[in-house]
Amino acid sequence: MRLIVQKFGGTSLATPAYRELVAERVGAACHRGLSPVVVVSAMGRAGDPYATDTLLALAHDVFPEMPPREIDLLMATGEIISAVVLAGTLRGRGLPAVVLTGGQAGVITDRSFGNARIMRVEPDHLRRHLERGDLCVVAGFQGVADTGDVTTLGRGGSDTTAAALAVALRAEVLEIYTDVDGVKTADPRIVAEARTLPVVSYEEILQMAQQGAKVVHPRAVELAMRANVPVRVRSTFDDPETAAGTLITHGFEVAGQWDGLGRVVTGVTHVPDVAQFSVEGGGQPEAVRLFRLLGDAGVSVDLINVSPDRRRFIVAAADVPRARRTLEADGFRVEVRPECAKVSVVGSGMRGVPGVMAAVVEALDQAGVEILQSADSHVTISCLVARGSMEAGVQALHRKFNLER
Repeated sequence: MRLIVQKFGGTSLATPAYRELVAERVGAACHRGLSPVVVVSAMGRAGDPYATDTLLALAHDVFPEMPPREIDLLMATGEIISAVVLAGTLRGRGLPAVVLTGGQAGVITDRSFGNARIMRVEPDHLRRHLERGDLCVVAGFQGVADTGDVTTLGRGGSDTTAAALAVALRAEVLEIYTDVDGVKTADPRIVAEARTLPVVSYEEILQMAQQGAKVVHPRAVELAMRANVPVRVRSTFDDPETAAGTLITHGFEVAGQWDGLGRVVTGVTHVPDVAQFSVEGGGQPEAVRLFRLLGDAGVSVDLINVSPDRRRFIVAAADVPRARRTLEADGFRVEVRPECAKVSVVGSGMRGVPGVMAAVVEALDQAGVEILQSADSHVTISCLVARGSMEAGVQALHRKFNLER
């Protein structure tokens, strides 16, 4: 049995016409002799009747302090509705579709309601359906804890579900269908010349996802990379014969067809709406105490610079009040610069190449974008800039590294 996993986002399922396109993609896989496992997100966007945000608003309107356990149970229904409706569409085309919740598909998680982690996948029940010739449609974004409680996986949870099932089933490929035609060199809403990358390495897409690109969730990439499952990102709405999308795999496996062989930078990403914290304090013990306080308060920090007398880092704008309150309550002197953004260049080709940082600084300087802070790794250089300069910074870096070509 040649297994593949196909994941479809909520936009791809929002209308009857779109669901017919999804059924075409699934049917085409069947006609190629493949056995697809289909993973779905909740239908539509906020305001649509069954969208996750709509369900969440409904619960909070009834009782603002609804417990997380009950919220997860409610939010999981959006994907179940999508799965049932799509299964009906597939059956209308003569395909023997059956619906499984995340728990029925064997997705076992911890009990961190709202942001659960997958602990293991037990796919025996799913395999029995496949061996009977059933076409399994699985509700993404959800699993079940050992206690039997329904849990949800947080942002990007349907991608994570699909990747976990692809790994557990040893699928040939994970296909992620969305409303864009693949991974872009930058956000096309900011850079009109951004182009679709035919091939990206796991390492690059993981960094791009962590630095703000939203096409594939980092957890899904990590799972696929560990098991060496190729991932193809493509549009539901494009002809699959002419639009191949983006293949994510180990770069060396496809070097012969990699149009960017030798490229230094693969893409430019951005994270808006962050704030810079600058905290006075002496010695390493103070730094340990500071970051322990923030961790215990559930505040995630990024772009960390530590010196003997000062620590600088950024947090999401939504976390600023909690972070500031936590630190000041423990006696730290805190300065906060709001309305910042992080822009990054990502590329495995920059490893060991001199002059990349110089090019980044030159591009931003020529665009009049002040660098407030920076950090780098082997494949990423990130710069903190004012929020109002973010678009200009992304455009300047995209031009500097000729990514439109």
